[in-house]
Amino acid sequence: MPTLNWIGKEKVVNHHQDVPYRILEHKYGFSAEKGTQENPTNSGNKIIHGDNLEALKSLLPEYEGKIKCIYIDPPYNTGNENWVYNDNVNHPKIKKWLNQVVGKQGEDLTRHDKWLCMMYPRLVLLHKLLSDDGAIFISIDDNEQASLKLMMDEIFGGGNFLANIIWQKAFSPVNLRKTFSSNHDFIITFCKNISNFSMNGLPRQETDLKRYKNLDNDIRGVWTSGDLSVGPQIQEKVYEIITPSGRKVLPPKGYCWRLTKERFEEYLSEKRIWFGEKGDNVPRIKRFLSEVKEDITPMTIWLHSDVGHNQSAKQDLKKIFSEKQFPFDTPKPTQLIERILQISTDKNSIILDSFAGSGTTAHAVINLNNQDDGNRKFILIEMEEYAETITAERVKRVISSELKVMSEAEKTNNSQLITQNYSFDFYELGLPIFKDDKNLNEEVGEQKIREYIYFTETRKSIKNDDLGIKNYGKYYMGTENDTSYYFYYEKNEITVLNSETLSIVTVRAGQYLIYADICLLDSEYMLRNHIIFKKIPRDIKKF
Repeated sequence: MPTLNWIGKEKVVNHHQDVPYRILEHKYGFSAEKGTQENPTNSGNKIIHGDNLEALKSLLPEYEGKIKCIYIDPPYNTGNENWVYNDNVNHPKIKKWLNQVVGKQGEDLTRHDKWLCMMYPRLVLLHKLLSDDGAIFISIDDNEQASLKLMMDEIFGGGNFLANIIWQKAFSPVNLRKTFSSNHDFIITFCKNISNFSMNGLPRQETDLKRYKNLDNDIRGVWTSGDLSVGPQIQEKVYEIITPSGRKVLPPKGYCWRLTKERFEEYLSEKRIWFGEKGDNVPRIKRFLSEVKEDITPMTIWLHSDVGHNQSAKQDLKKIFSEKQFPFDTPKPTQLIERILQISTDKNSIILDSFAGSGTTAHAVINLNNQDDGNRKFILIEMEEYAETITAERVKRVISSELKVMSEAEKTNNSQLITQNYSFDFYELGLPIFKDDKNLNEEVGEQKIREYIYFTETRKSIKNDDLGIKNYGKYYMGTENDTSYYFYYEKNEITVLNSETLSIVTVRAGQYLIYADICLLDSEYMLRNHIIFKKIPRDIKKF
């Protein structure tokens, strides 16, 4: 398989490991019923303001391997976007790029290198977050489409490539162009594991159903007809057919009939062949609506008439924000994201967008949940300052408008749906778990440290219930695969694991893993009793 190389690649391939793990600091919750509130809604819907590389890493403890669908709309790298490379990669070759606006071709000869360096570690973390049966959809244009495909082959595996969808983003030519007028973008699509991925069909549209008629009053119902001829030619399927009017028909030159002569006779006796109303047309096969699937397989060309276009997306924004000016030249329509969610999610999926922009993905999730009574959850990440004034504000207004059109009876009957789907929590990136001197940053709070450690050990989220702490003590974190985990930690004193302090072990298991500052237990005793000691903070894993 061809490989892609660029300036700085060797320094960013593992850069995700050097990114500091930061806690997510809850700022406020919002619900349709209560509006803005101080306490978390715990709805599962999240909007995060902060650098998306650090935010993606902060999602790992709770969401690694759990995201069913990822959609991102990164900078296309056209040279007109004024995006800035800001990843703190500690190498002279890359550090000179920091905080410089990426320019146009000719002005900035390394702009493609910068884009690839920016995208690679983010895609690695997105791969970690994606579920084994999930898929990622990335909007892009010709500036980086070829490079992105090769980079995705490397990170996701070429065998997990699904499609390069063409989306008709515009339907009229742009005047005064010296070359072509671009009216399409790409959506590059990969899954995590092709063996486990299954795509949903799309519901049939009214235009599809109009093709089905019943011209001969067949008792089996409405039908449409398909070609009986097919290429290339297979000699045993070339034979003469006589129409009811007496006309003799052969397949076109180089073609043959789809059916053997014997099979054709069976179809004819079953009245599954159509010769036209006068009985003198070239024969066609009748296909009954009752025999076809209710949904259709998604195709790789998406027309603006089906999924919207850039101008319709701008109009949608203007309806929501009549008073605002937007920093988005090419926003994506909600119908486009709805189509992606229709084919790749179920009613309980988690959807992630780490280049959230105006919040279209959350809007699409809300719309689709309304259509099928789903309980999908959205996670949006936006690093720009408009994360609250536009991204979150759009979601607030969409949620509020949905509640306004509901009758009191609908509100009563759908109270649980309203609580779960018409709410979100807003976060900022908080402090890192570790200080620069590699010691624990105690300012983040003990609970966040416990969550981090438990995840690094088990790749599972800690169960933060008061019952567990009351029953088993504050040092107990949980049990996985017959191993009980303890974090023997006190902020203002040194914890010593010895025969007296072993009383912290409250849950019987096959093995005990205990974090503490010092261990005075005899190694043979620990081996005999299946105890593993890990020193704080030295033995806390970094990821």
